[in-house]
Amino acid sequence: MPSVGAEDLTAFAIVAYEAAGTPPEHARIVATHQVGANLVGHDSHGVVLLPTYIDRIGRGHIVPVARPEILNESPTTVAVNGRWGFGPVISEWTMERLVAKARETRIAAGTIREQSHVGRLADYPLMATRAGFIGLMMADSGQSAKAVAPFGGREARLGTNPLCIAFPSDLPGPVFIDMATSAVAAGKLNLARAQAKPIPLGWLLDKDGKPTTNPNAQLEGGVMLPLGGPEGHKGYGLSFAVETLAAVLPGLGFGVDPKGRHNDGTFMLVVDPRAFSPTDFKAQVEAFVRYLKATPPADGFDEVFYPGEIEYRTEQRRRRAGIPIEDTTWRRLGEIAARFGISPPRTTRPE
Repeated sequence: MPSVGAEDLTAFAIVAYEAAGTPPEHARIVATHQVGANLVGHDSHGVVLLPTYIDRIGRGHIVPVARPEILNESPTTVAVNGRWGFGPVISEWTMERLVAKARETRIAAGTIREQSHVGRLADYPLMATRAGFIGLMMADSGQSAKAVAPFGGREARLGTNPLCIAFPSDLPGPVFIDMATSAVAAGKLNLARAQAKPIPLGWLLDKDGKPTTNPNAQLEGGVMLPLGGPEGHKGYGLSFAVETLAAVLPGLGFGVDPKGRHNDGTFMLVVDPRAFSPTDFKAQVEAFVRYLKATPPADGFDEVFYPGEIEYRTEQRRRRAGIPIEDTTWRRLGEIAARFGISPPRTTRPE
């Protein structure tokens, strides 16, 4: 398995997207988000998606030159149509606008419709934390193909419907919760398939409604399960809330349109803690984290992590040692390089 430095991998992705017809600034944004996902260990949302995005450009499902259109706006809100542009481009633009509003009004909310896959959700709420604000984002795939059964069901009626909440703090690393409301993110299933690895029980039911460890079962009529296992009604409830705010509220609807394409509807919220907290909120979050980390570890654990700490440590390690690229993804990146006549990324550790 080769490893690649973050700068080299980003440079390759930028050139690949530009070769596929993406404006340089949009190519930089998308590449940075994907390699950022690799850096923190979420390889399912990293450059493994580069061939998929390029394929969607070719099929007209992503419009690489598209810029956001404001549908409705007030001092504290904005509703955006992404015009089928890159999710990272549209979502980053919208979050920047909400942060600017929150500086004036202390709170701001927005929705997006008709944009492509947004990638790793945490990237956008973390933009708010860098301004000292709390950031929240939810995402849903609108009327595109569904993957998750409601609790007690065996047919897909929901998306993986992730949500993220990020908090500013005085810690060196970010503090955030980023999770699918399904038992697992769809990208992690794709990664398991690429690596030809079995998955844990509780992620999927096969076409006969039986639990399975085969990641290919989803492609053979199976269905993903909501978060929570035997308590899956909790994940189902969260998924319902996400889809209502990120799809129904922006006007994407629900269910499946057979002619639909991937359409990440989103709901975003930015809050200035100073509107509510009489103390230094960032210092209090740090103190809370240190209080939790002082918990004696249970059997089988070495320490208690705060939300986001594992990603922070992974990023520090991968910035030093390089990003490991599993063999299937490496081969596909090589095919992209050959297709466009560009150089593949340089490796820090050979295959």
